[in-house]
Amino acid sequence: MAQYNEPMLREGALDGKVIWVTGGGSGLGKSMTKYFVELGATVVISGRREEVLAKAQEEISNKKIVPIACDVRNYNEVEQALQQIVETCGQLDGLVNNAAGNFISPTERLSSRAFDIIIDIVLKGSKNCTLACGKYWIENKRKARVLNIVTTYSWTGSAFVVPSATAKAGVLALTRSLAVEWAKYGINLNAIAPGPFPTKGAWDRLFPEELLKKVKLEDRIPLKRLGEHQE
Repeated sequence: MAQYNEPMLREGALDGKVIWVTGGGSGLGKSMTKYFVELGATVVISGRREEVLAKAQEEISNKKIVPIACDVRNYNEVEQALQQIVETCGQLDGLVNNAAGNFISPTERLSSRAFDIIIDIVLKGSKNCTLACGKYWIENKRKARVLNIVTTYSWTGSAFVVPSATAKAGVLALTRSLAVEWAKYGINLNAIAPGPFPTKGAWDRLFPEELLKKVKLEDRIPLKRLGEHQE
């Protein structure tokens, strides 16, 4: 088995921890949730579709997964979800801002509404969850970790994904800024920018079959391979 398919962290590394993963019912969020559970954590997964969350809970672990329906674009729903997490789990130790959306389109063809949808999910959603959790951690003097999922075009920009690039750049600025401001509270913030990791929903939208026939993604990646979810 390739080394990048093997677990990296020691067994029980997250024993007793409670982690909230937004968009945790599918894709990379679901893969991260699965590994967090294997490491001993209780994981709260949130998303707008209850059936997706229930399916992920059943597939991974009924005992260690707490599904909570929440639209991260709505701050009141985020605060309610946080209150439910604390009441159910007794604490919260980490947040993964993973919920996202994207369109591949010439920007002039996008409606203002379409642009807003991506900004609201990615940037506003990350802000809402980080702010609510940060207030809770600071008030209760709890150390915590935040992991934000960005992209390489957060730095470089990219044509045809302008709403996502704009939002992700904002999330990167949020990460850098709060990493400095909240360090004194023991709240650490980091961001990762994954390359191409095949997932059912996003992959079908971003790389339709006709496009994949014309473009071989592996040739554009230094390692000459796509990402594996375990890594």
